[in-house]
Amino acid sequence: MIKLRDLEYLVAIDQYKHFGKAAEACFVSQPTLSGQMIKLEEQLGLQLIERHRRNVMLTPAGEQLVREAQQVLKAAHSFEASAKALLDPLAGDLHLGLIPTLAPYLLPHIMADLNQRLPKINFYLHEKQTKVLLQELNEGKLDLLILPWLEEMHGVERYDLFEEPLVLALSPQHALANKNTVQLSDLNDQQILTLEDGHCLRDQALGYCFAAGAKEDHRFQATSLETLRYMVASGMGITLMPELATQHPKSERLQYLRFDTPVPTRQISLLVRPNYSRMSCIREVVSSIRGSVKL
Repeated sequence: MIKLRDLEYLVAIDQYKHFGKAAEACFVSQPTLSGQMIKLEEQLGLQLIERHRRNVMLTPAGEQLVREAQQVLKAAHSFEASAKALLDPLAGDLHLGLIPTLAPYLLPHIMADLNQRLPKINFYLHEKQTKVLLQELNEGKLDLLILPWLEEMHGVERYDLFEEPLVLALSPQHALANKNTVQLSDLNDQQILTLEDGHCLRDQALGYCFAAGAKEDHRFQATSLETLRYMVASGMGITLMPELATQHPKSERLQYLRFDTPVPTRQISLLVRPNYSRMSCIREVVSSIRGSVKL
């Protein structure tokens, strides 16, 4: 009988392409993991792994079966979650995924109320980029995501939480700094600092900026909002920043201007898998967050 643990080892080897790193991720010794993989291959009568001195890779058979393994593990996790939900749907572990341009600014607003409202829930927070979060939600590693909604997101159930305005961040010395508010048309011919590829905020901000006639400054792309903030404060350029990220810290070297209508925004939504087993818990989370965020 094939054990779920062996499937977890196989999936980890596919992810890390290294026995040592896969063993560390599975909290076992490398000899234990390697030995179990040999036993699995003998049991199946198939070679699943090509072993090289510095790394490992899956054979064509291994690549096909690792996808089956991921589905089996996903079903097993769902089975376990369903059993726990029958005991108490408002208790147990809940794995929540957020992106770096949202997590540090949103969590201080919502966690106190969530912990008070759901005292039996152990919240595990995961901060990763959108593509990885969606993949891990689909694989059952995460229970829910809080993300800016993108039209290309498919195969998920969506619950809108709040609409977050984007504001213009600039130094007090910039030509637009003497305005009380700005319009998107004020961005025409302006050079815009951006985040690097992989951040959904980059695509959302550039969509508004390009429509207004602005140009991307290709000399620099930031790895985080904090890096982008410091670049703007040093007078390197201007950028669009989510309002939650502008509330702290305050700086005399930075100025934030709101936009007149039409206001650029991003829709923040909660995403779960279809037919998720703990929907009573999700409804409590959605209600809590909607009541906690005031913009």
